[in-house]
Amino acid sequence: MSYGMTVRLHRPFADTVEEVRAALKEQGFGILTEIDVRATLHEKLGETMEDYLILGACNPPLAHRALEADRQIGLLLPCNVVVRADGDDTIVEAMDPEVMVTVSKNPDLEPVAGDAAGRLTKALDSLHS
Repeated sequence: MSYGMTVRLHRPFADTVEEVRAALKEQGFGILTEIDVRATLHEKLGETMEDYLILGACNPPLAHRALEADRQIGLLLPCNVVVRADGDDTIVEAMDPEVMVTVSKNPDLEPVAGDAAGRLTKALDSLHS
């Protein structure tokens, strides 16, 4: 089972991060959290790795609908989007919101997950233009 949606772009990491932020905003998502995995692992463990950023994206109306259907679904929110360097390319990955339906087995979450998946797909697809 795939739990993510992925696009590979032949662009610099920093430029892609800004494009991802704009694409998510266009689809109604704000960034609640940002984890710079590369910096954290270097600071805490002295390890080096490629640029790797986790953005915790949230669309408040969708989050509200999901929480109304299942209060425990907050364990799976926000929608994580990863932007990471891979050689000369940058990979953008988003967790497939349909996973929350599979995990929770709550059919009331299906329309919310479908809406979120559609918005994330549009955001990722817009990065190709």
